[in-house]
Amino acid sequence: MSAPTLFDPERPAATQAAGPSRPYVIALPAGLRLLNANWRIHKHEIAKLTGRIRAATRDAVQECPALMDGLAAAKPGPLLERAHILGVFCPPDRGRRDPANYYPAFKAAVDGLVDAGLVEDDDHTRVVGPDMRLGKVVKRGQLVLVVRGLGPGEDPLGYQAVTR
Repeated sequence: MSAPTLFDPERPAATQAAGPSRPYVIALPAGLRLLNANWRIHKHEIAKLTGRIRAATRDAVQECPALMDGLAAAKPGPLLERAHILGVFCPPDRGRRDPANYYPAFKAAVDGLVDAGLVEDDDHTRVVGPDMRLGKVVKRGQLVLVVRGLGPGEDPLGYQAVTR
């Protein structure tokens, strides 16, 4: 079996040995209702869906032995000081999609990573991303997060070239 690519994550984090540059692949449950920036829904419905996505992300982290071992070793602090997060939306069909429209769902999932203790906060000093991409078709649709720890000063996307 070949290793999963960032756009075709095949294995959950439990089977990945994550080191400083090896990613954790965190797959949320297929069929979880996601938020879309184009939807016009009531703020209470948005809050309910946000809570469900955050909880599903926390649960996915807690179901992963590799992540739980890392979190236990990192106590009392977060597992990662800095991280790059790639968000992969795996659609339920081959229709055209704009992954950036799912930013509210990605944001809720990143907040779930903070809740789970992977990173202390999701501000710009600790998190790069989420970078949103379209993945392979998955029955009922799915959101997958690929989280890679960053070293001090590491710039995974080359932004230092434009901030000088």
